[in-house]
Amino acid sequence: MDTVFDNYEIIVGLEVHTQLLTQSKAYSSDAASYGASPNTQVSPVSLGLPGTLPVFNEKVLEYAVKLGLALHCDIRHENRFARKNYFYADLPKGYQITQDNTPICINGYVLVKDDQENEKKINLERIHMEEDAGKSMHDQDPFDSLIDLNRAGVPLLEIVSKPEIRSAKEAYNYLTEIRKLVRYLDICDGNMEEGSLRCDANISVRKKGESVLGKKVEVKNMNSIRNVQRAIEYETRRQIEAIEKGEAIHQETRSFDALSGTTSAMRSKEMAHDYRYFTEPDLPPVFVSDEYINQVRRMMPPLPSELFDKYTRKLGLSEYDALVITESKHEAIFFEAMLEHTSNVKAAANWLMVHVKSFLNEQGLSILDFPLCPKQIASIINLIDAGYISQSVGSQRIFPEMIKFPNMEAMQIAEKLDLIQQSDEEALSTLIDKVLADLSDDVARYRNGKKGLLGMFMGEVMKASQGKADPKITNTLLRQKLNNE
Repeated sequence: MDTVFDNYEIIVGLEVHTQLLTQSKAYSSDAASYGASPNTQVSPVSLGLPGTLPVFNEKVLEYAVKLGLALHCDIRHENRFARKNYFYADLPKGYQITQDNTPICINGYVLVKDDQENEKKINLERIHMEEDAGKSMHDQDPFDSLIDLNRAGVPLLEIVSKPEIRSAKEAYNYLTEIRKLVRYLDICDGNMEEGSLRCDANISVRKKGESVLGKKVEVKNMNSIRNVQRAIEYETRRQIEAIEKGEAIHQETRSFDALSGTTSAMRSKEMAHDYRYFTEPDLPPVFVSDEYINQVRRMMPPLPSELFDKYTRKLGLSEYDALVITESKHEAIFFEAMLEHTSNVKAAANWLMVHVKSFLNEQGLSILDFPLCPKQIASIINLIDAGYISQSVGSQRIFPEMIKFPNMEAMQIAEKLDLIQQSDEEALSTLIDKVLADLSDDVARYRNGKKGLLGMFMGEVMKASQGKADPKITNTLLRQKLNNE
């Protein structure tokens, strides 16, 4: 049933801050690692003391170009820096070094799935380089706010989308793609809980058919992709209900409370000119040549979208399989390495998604900690395909044994445990005759129409052979004998 909410459409633009995995800060040699004791990774430069001068971190440029290329952007050749002036307790200099009129990346887009699972292009406004502020903590002391300046000066890339996102689910999919991409590029760990990936959502609503944008509200303090989705859902309802009551929507910044799932006003929205941008006098322009861009392009790893197309179009995997495999860069690398040692693509995908990932989940490990190499898993698949062992023996006997003794090959284990599949038809025929003789009543029932008993006979033969009977040959011989062929 239609509701008043169906008369509106939502307009969302996202600003995503990606904290870069550089060893030092954007404009100083201070360490940029996460988790150090408060205020131990600071220096006169990051504290903004008089007489200090910033020095640009070239790794930030490399990461910016990488991200721009991955997102199909145009890379700017002449890049200038600006001071964004505002006062806040965790901004020791009183300004942030950023890019104003010359963002390093313009245009570009992210491909996402919309609510109907159709592919949609979300265009980008810009990507620019800047530094982070420190961190204020308001819940550590009952009387005072505490300031940790370790994060002040840590390099960021801010990805600004155009206001083309039309649902909370689209926003979720957009952020998921961004996080996956920065992890593939090894430029950010994508950990929203630790603040290395942060997102602000600009949200407005309007009646369907209208072309003028409504007043936008910026929502902050969302520490997971799911919470971004929840914040957009709540804020959409709040704005529509307010408009329906005749209330005005004010341009403001709101905070999201994950426990209640609601937003609350923080401050009225500052306009861009309030920041008094002006050119950073202590940093010269950074020039990016076509040669440098091509050099970075050659360093790029395969991207998730490229691997997805390869797996579905060239290798014939389902979209589901390809999506699961490409979710993690390191699992995709493991899969690629498996394919160097086996031609059975579907079996390799199943082993990774089922057996390997089940083991990792049970042990609480990542694929980087998996004790076996891709070649060893491929060797189990090849033994199965060659008919030496069955699928069940491979997964239930060989795989666990190989985990215990990772230096042993699959064939060594199969021979040591006497698991090589029995394919001699004469020996199998004798074994089947014995099993059927012991189950004469069931044989009669089968021949009287209870064809579903075939699986039971197969199970008994496999049990009698200790799992070594070749399933295909056994199935053929069983049918022949049961049907008196």
